[in-house]
Amino acid sequence: MDQSLSLGGMPLLMGILNVTPDSFSDGGEAINVDSAVRKGLKLVEDGADILDIGGESTRPGAEPVSVEEELRRVVPAIEALSAQTSVPISIDTTKAEVARCAIQAGAIIINDISGLTFDPAMIPLAAETKAGVICMHILGTPQTMQDHPEYEDVVSDLKTWLGERIQTLLAAGINPEQIVLDPGVGFGKTAEHNLEILSHIQEFKKLGFPVLIGHSRKRFLSKLLGRSVEERLAGTVGVSIALADQSVDILRLHDVAANRDALSAWHAVSQRVS
Repeated sequence: MDQSLSLGGMPLLMGILNVTPDSFSDGGEAINVDSAVRKGLKLVEDGADILDIGGESTRPGAEPVSVEEELRRVVPAIEALSAQTSVPISIDTTKAEVARCAIQAGAIIINDISGLTFDPAMIPLAAETKAGVICMHILGTPQTMQDHPEYEDVVSDLKTWLGERIQTLLAAGINPEQIVLDPGVGFGKTAEHNLEILSHIQEFKKLGFPVLIGHSRKRFLSKLLGRSVEERLAGTVGVSIALADQSVDILRLHDVAANRDALSAWHAVSQRVS
């Protein structure tokens, strides 16, 4: 992998490109290569710094798909987009075989919601390929994660878990500069858990690695605002500003343009505040 991302200024924006029929808010929008390419290039035009391509829904209760089906969905889209844009591509998968084929097709980042725990071949693959690694926390699986999630102290518990994963990844030969941490908003957390995570970004940054947050359109916003999934853009943008104010490194988003504009305006003002 010979691409690197510059962190430390405004948050980088990771545009979500789900090539699935059943993702929670955009399933079916990019179900063939042409529509995936159009949507991906639009995300780049809107200001995405990274494209995150996924072929298996991880919404609560989603059923898993086979390796073959996931490959059928993601590989042609990655091949086509990597030929048409220089924006780095991430593969959103928990399967090492899918990640390997995606990297061969042009992806340079593995975004694994399991923190590289579901497939024992994922860590060796990341060490071998030197791909970027987004190590996310999930409680259980997408099928079970919202069945009464409990923590003693969600921020402390997640810091401990992520710290242990860091040590495992480093011991396996993954370089520190490959690693990004994601506490997994919405993945086995109540609305209150999510708000605790979102208000303690600095605690996760104390682990010494970049932090990514994926809060876009998520269910906790309906608890907070009483809005349906189609009406959660303003809430998403508000959280993005609160996260930028805490120096989060990467935001994973559906609506890149609106968030880019809001963050640019926030940054222009905040730079002048004494």
